Amino acid sequence: MTPQAPPMPRNAEGRPRRVGVEIEFAGLPPRDTARLVCELFGGEVEVLSPHRLRVKGARWGDFGIELDTQYAHPDERLIDHEAYWDSEWERMRQDFHNRTRELIGDVVTGLVPTEIVCPPVPWEELGELDALVRALREHGGKGTDASLLYGFGLHLNPEVPDLAAESILAHLRAYLLTAPWLRDQIQVDITREVLPHANPFPRAYVLKVLDPAYAPDVETLIDDYLEYNPTRNRELDLLPLFAYLHPRHPHELLANRLVHPRPTYHYRLPNAQLSDPDWDATQEWNRWLEVERLAAAPRTLAERSADYLAEHRAGWLKRCWRALRRRVARP
Repeated sequence: MTPQAPPMPRNAEGRPRRVGVEIEFAGLPPRDTARLVCELFGGEVEVLSPHRLRVKGARWGDFGIELDTQYAHPDERLIDHEAYWDSEWERMRQDFHNRTRELIGDVVTGLVPTEIVCPPVPWEELGELDALVRALREHGGKGTDASLLYGFGLHLNPEVPDLAAESILAHLRAYLLTAPWLRDQIQVDITREVLPHANPFPRAYVLKVLDPAYAPDVETLIDDYLEYNPTRNRELDLLPLFAYLHPRHPHELLANRLVHPRPTYHYRLPNAQLSDPDWDATQEWNRWLEVERLAAAPRTLAERSADYLAEHRAGWLKRCWRALRRRVARP
């Protein structure tokens, strides 16, 4: 499939925008996956720990491959490489920790997904990255549709075209209005709907953001987001972007070691549909562009926001009327 062009194909510095891709799947352990990446895109495998590897120097940059659970990997907060040689006790402690995490990884392999974190790819070259999706499928990779126990996703990290509050707000509004269509097109897997990884935004926040009087600066936009969404588990996760924009923000979520600051929208909604031969990352990118097209059309965006708010008000009045009628009808 050919990637469609975004309405703003270049970033604020005039360079082609890039897209990060993260893929979750079962059926291939990290070492086999790393070898597959090397065959496709070159580079050399670096073993960071038994279940976490990196393919260095590949096309577009480094690929990260690991079991997607923190408990399968050494906790760097508990590892002191300099102190390792200070005493026999310290060596025993660190070796025990590393071995325990390795055993956990051995046990959960096949139960938790392998994840590939691809380097940022120019949007025009996403079709070439899709060779990885095809290779995973051909080598036994299993997506979320292979089992009710699986809740695997594909995440896109489109580079933002502009870091101004007005642009971010326009994309957020566009996403809130487009989300129902995206969910219908994707047919989000039932297991992923039950799991908390890509939850929709609360209605109160949607109403606040779509209000035409809402015109926050970046600081207010961040603070309001954190107040209504104190979680990483949103279908459009803005924490990486906000951590990038405000690296000294005091909120603990923006300092969370699982939040990686970067100038992107972290879009978490798509399924990893490896069983579908017609599915790939480009398809999800082309769907995502409906958000960007709406964000780039301010008049249409304002009209659709107004329609949403009017529909909500009408529904609220109907609910109030029904409640009043029930109260009056009571003996």
